[in-house]
Amino acid sequence: MTGSEGPHREPGSDVRAAGSASERAREEEERAVEQALALVGGANRSSRSDRSAGSGEPPSRGRDTRGHRGPRDEDLDDLDAGRSSNTHADRSRDPQAHRSSDSAPYDGRDNDLRDGRAAPAPAPGSEQPPLPDRTLPGDPAKTSAPPPPPPPSWDRVRAVAARAGRGGPPATIRLPLDRAPGHVLAEALGALTDLPSFDTSAMDGWAVAGPGPWAFEAGAGLLAGRGPAAALPDGTAVRIATGARVPPETTAVIRSEHAHVDEARGLLHARRSVVTGQDIRPRGQECRSGEQLVPAGTVVTPAVLGLAAAAGYDALPVVPRPRVDILVLGDELLNAGLPHDGLIRDALGPMLGPWLRALGAEVSGPRRLGDDAGALRSALTSSDADLIVTTGGTAAGPVDHVHPVLDALGAELLVDGVAVRPGHPMLLARLSPDGPYLVGLPGNPLAAVSGLLTLAEPLLAGIAGRPAQDPYRALVHAEVHGHPHDTRLVPVVHRPGRAGGRDHVAPLRYNGPAMLRGIAAADGLAVVPPGGVRSGTEVEILDLPWAPATPWTEGCFT
Repeated sequence: MTGSEGPHREPGSDVRAAGSASERAREEEERAVEQALALVGGANRSSRSDRSAGSGEPPSRGRDTRGHRGPRDEDLDDLDAGRSSNTHADRSRDPQAHRSSDSAPYDGRDNDLRDGRAAPAPAPGSEQPPLPDRTLPGDPAKTSAPPPPPPPSWDRVRAVAARAGRGGPPATIRLPLDRAPGHVLAEALGALTDLPSFDTSAMDGWAVAGPGPWAFEAGAGLLAGRGPAAALPDGTAVRIATGARVPPETTAVIRSEHAHVDEARGLLHARRSVVTGQDIRPRGQECRSGEQLVPAGTVVTPAVLGLAAAAGYDALPVVPRPRVDILVLGDELLNAGLPHDGLIRDALGPMLGPWLRALGAEVSGPRRLGDDAGALRSALTSSDADLIVTTGGTAAGPVDHVHPVLDALGAELLVDGVAVRPGHPMLLARLSPDGPYLVGLPGNPLAAVSGLLTLAEPLLAGIAGRPAQDPYRALVHAEVHGHPHDTRLVPVVHRPGRAGGRDHVAPLRYNGPAMLRGIAAADGLAVVPPGGVRSGTEVEILDLPWAPATPWTEGCFT
């Protein structure tokens, strides 16, 4: 018996029976809906939204199309101007994750099931025959592929790129001093002689022996670059120039301004007390022969070059600069003139060469290949560079050829997508065990900068033998919205503190993936963790290669 059809009814039984029937009807309706959703596969997203609309509830923003929790409206501000192209890449690699209800296979049922709306529930007590299973073997609605794994984190990918660059022992070449600047020392630099190699005068003045006053003879005295002089007897003095060899038995050097010369009597008097050894640079004061001056991995700066020359070097053992080829992809790019008819200027070709040279690479001129898979394959197989950098074509669109060409060449993908914004479609591959690396940069300019600093910079540092730079953190002077799941790289500029306040960084506007206005005014990028940061939070900073040293860091010799 169902409902109120019992022979014995108690007070209120009609209400309870009606309520029980209503509950059973709702339960059966929900089961029918779940069965329908399970059968139509990709229609579940639209069914959820239809049910929300029917119930008066706002559509859920709890998850995005990849199953992650979605951002709040305020978190979406200027995050992903390039979302459409990146979503296209995800959709192409995982079609089932982005199916709409219209793409669900027809199964012979009414359209109200195919678009996510359930058929009316059977009346209580009636029997509903099971729906026939008309899905074919291998049908995506029945055997949908699991969602792709999330991309690796930004810091993990940076470590992968650094390890790849250090994968083998660096080569060593010897370059004359005038060609060595900017290279990295392959070996520690040891002194080939004492510095200074003899006792020298630190000042123009008088070399004196014993207590004064001192007798002297008129004349030019001792000059730099001359041979050894005779020993200086007690009670005598001789004029001496800066850098000149100090005679044996010299007690001290008296600066010219601290001496009084009595020409008539031929005597020298000191205006101040004289300390033994004053203003004399003794032999080996700076270093002794064989002592290490700078370690391997040091960049040859002008100062290092001068030190090497003073220590006796004519050539230096250095690591060759990594050779880099740049391949610019895209039929929509112009080399000159104003954008027109859907064509845009190539911003990356002019920018990448100088940027990579600032990272210590030897860079060939950019080659513009357009969207030509054959030309791309030919360029990759004929390159003799250590690193090939491509721009664009890393997603999965109809003319995005980087992945297919790499697959055809049997390349090893070390990184294929990164949890970072902008630039998450970036990739790192090795074409062969002894072949070059390839860094695939997204086509959007700021996304390409993100790829440079995420993959190319640590990779090139490893190939060139440069030691990894210690990360540092700085206060950010504003709230910075973050991506809900990914690291975000935001252009910033350093600002000095006011009235005793701490130095900090300020985020810059115009930081969308396709924009360069923000990075052009920046001297660094703030590494913003998922979820964003509040004003006054410390964040990691990536310095741009031409940025000056940050004002709050102390040198190693202080």
